[in-house]
Amino acid sequence: MSIFKPVTVVTGASSGIGAELARVFARNGHEVALVARREKEMVLTALGEAAARLRHELGESLATVQKLDTPLVQATTSSLDALKAYSVGRRINVEKGPTAALPYDRRAIELDPHFALAYNTLGLDYANLNEPGRANQYFTQAFRLREHASEREGLMITAHYYTNVTGELDRGAQTFQQLIEIYPREAAAYVSLAILYASRGQYEKAAEIDKHALILAPTRVDVPANLAHYALALQHFEEAQQIVSDSLAQNKDDFYFHNVLYALAFLRSDPDDMSKQQQWYTDKPQFENMGLALAADTEAYNGHLQKARELTQRAVATAIRADNKESGATWLAIAAQREAAYGNANEARRLAAAALTLAPASAEVAAEAALAFALAGETTTAASMTQYLEKRLPLDTQMQSLWLPAIETQIALKGKKSNSALIPLQNASSIEFGQVWFVINVSCLYPSYVRGEAYLATGRGNAAAAEFQKIVDHSGIVWNCWTGALAHLGVARANALQAKTSQGADADAARVRALAAYKDFLALWKDADPDIPILKEAKAEYAKLQ
Repeated sequence: MSIFKPVTVVTGASSGIGAELARVFARNGHEVALVARREKEMVLTALGEAAARLRHELGESLATVQKLDTPLVQATTSSLDALKAYSVGRRINVEKGPTAALPYDRRAIELDPHFALAYNTLGLDYANLNEPGRANQYFTQAFRLREHASEREGLMITAHYYTNVTGELDRGAQTFQQLIEIYPREAAAYVSLAILYASRGQYEKAAEIDKHALILAPTRVDVPANLAHYALALQHFEEAQQIVSDSLAQNKDDFYFHNVLYALAFLRSDPDDMSKQQQWYTDKPQFENMGLALAADTEAYNGHLQKARELTQRAVATAIRADNKESGATWLAIAAQREAAYGNANEARRLAAAALTLAPASAEVAAEAALAFALAGETTTAASMTQYLEKRLPLDTQMQSLWLPAIETQIALKGKKSNSALIPLQNASSIEFGQVWFVINVSCLYPSYVRGEAYLATGRGNAAAAEFQKIVDHSGIVWNCWTGALAHLGVARANALQAKTSQGADADAARVRALAAYKDFLALWKDADPDIPILKEAKAEYAKLQ
């Protein structure tokens, strides 16, 4: 038996959006009457009235419905054609992904330049395509036009603006929570709230919220995809594998699933499965660059720097061909970091500059490049960029608590100001483990790595070892990032420092731990490119310790 009472809905035509909406209501026991397309405003008015009745019948209080009820013709869009384009775009997005939906979403705002919800949706499309700079332009425009949206849409738009543009994770979470309190069956709000918890490194809470979203929207692809990432971050590898397997068995497919499968294959050292997942990205213009970037990171993790350089060049070229310069610039900046960390400062500076040239307006690329410059000893440039980022994003939670402290600490280290190096990173917090959404892995845990280096520089071997061990112990977050490889060397160096500064049995035990850690690193890089400076240093240190 239907839980809906009969409602008469006036639609605009026997085909297209009118008929599509008519069929939706008809399936729920509603009587449908068709009228001529020229009655477009009547169509939108009737749909809005029907939607208000449905909201009350679905459990929303009458007081809330009346308070937040704005006529559809005033709130969402006055253009039935724009609404049709938007509706088709949402269906295409579910069936084929955000790339295929873009033309319809763009068409919607061409038809109605005040269609706030369509701008917000375009922002989500580009965010899902790893283009945060473009995404934020549309989120900002949606926020400016939020008075043209319904109260419900306005809350969603405002929450995404705080989350993505200003980076205020707390305000974003509060707004999504407000939306959930008013509309407890709004699955999208749960999904976004979970993402905010993950951004703070609170993956158990994120998973709990996301599971509720899965109950409300079992057909959504992004919900299990996010759940799989949260499981990885919690080191629940079997659970992550099961989530992806179950989703693929239900004909749900998305590049996020293949990211997870690649990560799992990497973590169990399965090159055949990594190659298999690599094939999925091939010939998919918007995603092929991600597959190549993943492969580049894996080669660099294993010390195959020349192969990593070649794959990075291909990843950047593929991203540019797909009109995604921001992703290409991100891969360049990350390549610059590993070149610097591995001891190739000049190449690091070149790549970081190239990244900024490719995407000069991207704050995300600027953050990655600033860290690369700091690692390469280009401290003046790095300091200038941190000042720029601090002024541009003064309220951004991750920028102020994760990125800038790590960069400033690295600047102090390279400037040989070891006494002040730890000041920006003194207080560790869960946000340092938060998901960084514009990269492929979960996070490289830069604060832990830089803090470990600072502790080494200040002679605190025990504290340094603890920081590098955090990275080793959180492989489900780090994946194949260069910090994961060098963390093994960091553990070795920290224990060697302890052996040098301790006495008796403590010194002997530290030396044994150091030798074991050096062996682990050198085994990892057993067939690495022999001319990498940090490899030469590691071999010399190991020989001296024996």
